[in-house]
Amino acid sequence: MTETPEILSTTTRPARPVRQLLAASVGNAVEWYDWYAYTFLATYIADQVFPKSADNSLVPLLSTFAVFAVGFFMRPVGGLLMGAVADRRGRRTALTVTILLMGGSSLLVGLTPTYAAAGVLAPVVLVLARLLQGLSVGGEFAASTTFLVESAGPGRRGLFSSFQYVSTSIGQLTASGVAALLVSTLTEGQMDGWGWRVPFLAGALLSLVGFWIRQGAQETRETRGPRPGLFDALRHHPRQSLLICGITAGGTLAYYTWTSYLPTYAELNTGIDKSDALLAGTLSLAFFALLQPVGGLLSDRFGRKPLLLFFGLGFALLSVPLLHGLTGSFVSLLLTQCAGMVLLTGFTSISAAVNAEVFPARVRAAGIGFPYSLTVALFGGTAPYMGTLFKELGHSGIFPWYVAALCVVSSVVYLRLPESAHRELER
Repeated sequence: MTETPEILSTTTRPARPVRQLLAASVGNAVEWYDWYAYTFLATYIADQVFPKSADNSLVPLLSTFAVFAVGFFMRPVGGLLMGAVADRRGRRTALTVTILLMGGSSLLVGLTPTYAAAGVLAPVVLVLARLLQGLSVGGEFAASTTFLVESAGPGRRGLFSSFQYVSTSIGQLTASGVAALLVSTLTEGQMDGWGWRVPFLAGALLSLVGFWIRQGAQETRETRGPRPGLFDALRHHPRQSLLICGITAGGTLAYYTWTSYLPTYAELNTGIDKSDALLAGTLSLAFFALLQPVGGLLSDRFGRKPLLLFFGLGFALLSVPLLHGLTGSFVSLLLTQCAGMVLLTGFTSISAAVNAEVFPARVRAAGIGFPYSLTVALFGGTAPYMGTLFKELGHSGIFPWYVAALCVVSSVVYLRLPESAHRELER
């Protein structure tokens, strides 16, 4: 009788950690540049692909579906599928697939025909591109999280983890800067005609650069014997999967509230000028990126739990006074955003390390990818919608309490979480 071969799963610490850090960070920045470029240019895309004058009732329906649902709700699928690729075929393979997916989807957005030229085919092409973008971004977090943390040297997992959000912020800032530059230098007619396509075509080229850099990275995990199944992490580690949801819920809501929605929240509730709101958002995001390595280093020295509790309890106590204290001035918004960024760093700078330390190497990427991306879709992706909904119902003051309440839930999880900073990473 033939015995089933023993599963031999090992993660190896690469000899060139800085190259590993660069490979993960550059690729991640490109991924998020492409993702956010769509957000910043959505108005121009909608005018060309989903014209208000269209008689076909499918068009506004597809528009809503594409903009609000497809991207975020494909991310859990991407986290599961690309996480499985990372666990079965290696982290570098998954990172290669995700950046090629994002480059292809960015190219597809850039080449999407207008509704006037192609009719209903135009929104269908855009929906397909957004599907691929969501798949790619969900998979990117799963693969790059494990890759970054497994590449770190002794006592440096928190520091390496922090570059997940450093690179995300760089991608977001770059997309914002490119969009602002185009809008300020091109006429309205040029932006409508071809200008909105430029960032996506550039993103496709940048993806090739990221692909080239990642080709030189060293694999952090090699597996011989039976490979894990698609749902092995959920089946064999249900507690850890729920733990990822609890760790992430408050953090993702606070992150999307403070980094994406707060300028809009301030406009709706204080009447602040839109240009001032966008400038405050940009400056605070740059400040946020600089804070991340500091948080990572502190967690390597003092542990993960103190930073997580600093974030969770800080937002639980201060979300309401910070958001209720907003006035219509630029300084008020900037200080509120920066204060939130300091608190938020307690979560973002180490979330990759905390998540990776929860699962064994064999199912680490898929184990992180699905529950994390699902939680982001449920709570992070819906943050702007919930804030706007409360405003429309005449109860805008409830939204800060909603943020605080979810951060209380996550804080309870952090209190019960065993300290993992100074343990050897399970390999």
